[in-house]
Amino acid sequence: MIKHKEEMKITVRENMRGGDGQAVITDVLNKDEYNGHARLLGTITLEPGCSIGPHIHENEEEVFYIIDGEAVYNDNGEEKTLYKGDSCICLGGQTHSIANRTDKTLVFFAAILTY
Repeated sequence: MIKHKEEMKITVRENMRGGDGQAVITDVLNKDEYNGHARLLGTITLEPGCSIGPHIHENEEEVFYIIDGEAVYNDNGEEKTLYKGDSCICLGGQTHSIANRTDKTLVFFAAILTY
């Protein structure tokens, strides 16, 4: 299967998880297009000043891979900076958030894996 960019669903979420501004989610694959156990496989774009607020993952884990830009990642209450090419994981029962505090666009791949 091949899926072209123009076939991908784009969703704009305002104040995602209590964050600031908009998160633009591009579904790289929809749930009905694969057999694995994932709730999300897509990219998320955060413009300057935008964020996804803190939230917990139960019975799932989320992986981020920074494609472009720089992020402030809150890993269970500890803030770390992520740069292009960096990745992180929020395991089940843990809390995280992500913010773009720069003047450039942040784009990252997100995979929510369920179990």
